[in-house]
Amino acid sequence: MFSLKDKVALVTGASQGIGRDTALALTEAGAKVVVAARNEEKLAALVGEIVLAGGQALAVKMDVADTEQVRAGFKQVIEKFARLDILVNNAAITHDGLSVRMKQQDWDAVIRTNLTGAHLCIQQALGTMMRARAGRIINIASIVAQMGNAGQANYVASKAGLIGLTKAMAIEISSRNITVNAVAPGFIETPMTDALADKVKEELKTRIPLGRMGSARDVAAAIVFLASDEAGYITGHVLDVNGGMYLA
Repeated sequence: MFSLKDKVALVTGASQGIGRDTALALTEAGAKVVVAARNEEKLAALVGEIVLAGGQALAVKMDVADTEQVRAGFKQVIEKFARLDILVNNAAITHDGLSVRMKQQDWDAVIRTNLTGAHLCIQQALGTMMRARAGRIINIASIVAQMGNAGQANYVASKAGLIGLTKAMAIEISSRNITVNAVAPGFIETPMTDALADKVKEELKTRIPLGRMGSARDVAAAIVFLASDEAGYITGHVLDVNGGMYLA
């Protein structure tokens, strides 16, 4: 495992799935972890698990779609740890439906959380990272941003926008030694995919060369790498974690 000793990381959408496993993996690599999400009960349980394992963690209630909550959350991070080295923009929601019948509020909510929320977090993180002239920003995109998916126009657009944001920010802040990368998971076993019928899951597996759905831990490992010193010469990149389902 790559060492993140003495680093401070913030993970949004950390209450379950990829976010939760990422928080645990960052802890194992030596980082102090701030876990942010809307569900305080799940965050408290995760912090307890991290502390029990010998790590340091802070829970921050944060809806990334709310500008004031984002500002307040990042203020708590700096008050507690006086720095922020790693930001993982993982928070995301879905409101699926065919585009022809998609409600305006469903479009707006998904874009606001998945894309605008990530940008709000980046803006808040940049203050401390730019002063330190160091940092790692990792945005969690999706395979559907690359290949499309019927019934998810809002989600696909938000995740494709996140890839574009990654590339733009990588260029903007490269002079400050801050890298910005994205991870594009394929079909991963998480609460979001648990809702899929077994028949759908089996059909999906036939389209994945490695023959299985990924685990949240598979994605977390990629995030830890991009957060490490060893990935210091990688920026503006999209790292696919999809079992070979989509090959760019």
